[in-house]
Amino acid sequence: MTQTAQHTLAIAHHGFEQFRLGLATGNWQPFLACVTDDFSFWFPMGPYHGLNSGKERAAEFFQYVSATFDTGLTLTLDRVTSNETTVVFEFRDEGLMLGQPYKNRVAVSFDVRGDKICAYREYFGSDGKSY
Repeated sequence: MTQTAQHTLAIAHHGFEQFRLGLATGNWQPFLACVTDDFSFWFPMGPYHGLNSGKERAAEFFQYVSATFDTGLTLTLDRVTSNETTVVFEFRDEGLMLGQPYKNRVAVSFDVRGDKICAYREYFGSDGKSY
């Protein structure tokens, strides 16, 4: 692994731990401190479907996530794949979604620029009932 790829992986792993904290507690400030001001994210459904831009928009999105999963989500990391600029985390999450049992399989992709995460993409498929 090249030094650049190692750096990318280290930045992304730190960001992922802050992401995990945000999902568990609803405190997204540590994760938002890991992203660039021009951060963009892609989400597959709902009011944030498609490409979204800006750190403020991301803060709104993650607060929406916390409202949907108000007791938090726990993650089990299954796999990490990386290259020079991008790291993909595959995991399972579990908790309550609007008071109902929830299980999901998720892949999130973090693009890294310098010492920050500049983009995020999420893909998922339910492990539980259809919603």
